[in-house]
Amino acid sequence: MKAIVQDKYGSTDALELREIDRPEIGDGDVLVRVHAASVHIGDWHVMTGLPYMLRVVGFGLRAPNVHVRGMDLAGTVEAVGAKVTRFQVGDDVFGTCEGAFAGYARAPEDNLVIKPSNLTFEQAAAVPTSGFAAVQALRDRGEIQPGQKVLIIGASGGVGMFGVQIAKALGAEVTGVCSTTKMEAVRSLGADHIVDYTEGDFTRSGRRYDVVIDLGGNRSLADLRRTLSPSGTLVLAGGEGGTQLLGGTDRWIQALVLSPFVGQNLRPLSTMPRKDDLLFLKELIEAGKVTPVIDRTYPLSEVPDAIRYLNEGHARGKVVITVSDADRDYRSIVSAGPDAVSARI
Repeated sequence: MKAIVQDKYGSTDALELREIDRPEIGDGDVLVRVHAASVHIGDWHVMTGLPYMLRVVGFGLRAPNVHVRGMDLAGTVEAVGAKVTRFQVGDDVFGTCEGAFAGYARAPEDNLVIKPSNLTFEQAAAVPTSGFAAVQALRDRGEIQPGQKVLIIGASGGVGMFGVQIAKALGAEVTGVCSTTKMEAVRSLGADHIVDYTEGDFTRSGRRYDVVIDLGGNRSLADLRRTLSPSGTLVLAGGEGGTQLLGGTDRWIQALVLSPFVGQNLRPLSTMPRKDDLLFLKELIEAGKVTPVIDRTYPLSEVPDAIRYLNEGHARGKVVITVSDADRDYRSIVSAGPDAVSARI
């Protein structure tokens, strides 16, 4: 199978399209024939090995422990382990794994859910990690309640566009912060108000919110606290910026130290893949309350371009990788003999 492989930390130049063996599955694993995968900022961090803290916590000190990139996928079950009970061969699924940028990927059974019936594979692949971040930021860390005023900074990105829709589904009054060119896209998702950050410093507008979700990662705690009500909750979901050692998590540390001494709740977010959250997202999607927004799609061979584009910060929604079956189908025809090849041609 073809896969995007990385042997050392570095830029997108460290990524190579190679022919490798299919992954072997254990008793609790599912082998998925990948139809689509999506890119998120975590792929850039693992590719570069930055911040360095990532290497220390288990991604590999000198090189990535997992050599095939990609974490989110949608596809069809090709095989199941002996202890797998929730899936069978032929099921269409979506979820998370290690090594999604490949023709086939191995995933633990609990990392997958049956694909929403109203989504394409490309749309389904766009959901997992960004959807997890939005749900866990708003519902779990933000603890939003119906009628509360919620501010989402970075509302036009992959997580932000899920966040706007989920906050609305949970009954909040939503204000999205984005640039001028992305305002209509955010408004179309149901945001009640739009703030154009290019028109001035929105943290000094005097407006206050019950919950603020910061997905941008480039505002100081002092700035963000000005947007909060006296007892409001700030969720630091964006981990960009900062030092090469800690990245944006230096703000998380500041928030944890400061929070006990102020009336506001300052909470960092560390997103985790959870089956129940994936099922929650599926319910919202099938009910028509959440729809994935795809900015661009790239073929598997252009994963480096996709990651570069995402890291530039211009994406409106998700960046998705389509995994072509052309060479796989051709090999199966060739193995059937020359008559089959002639019939296909």
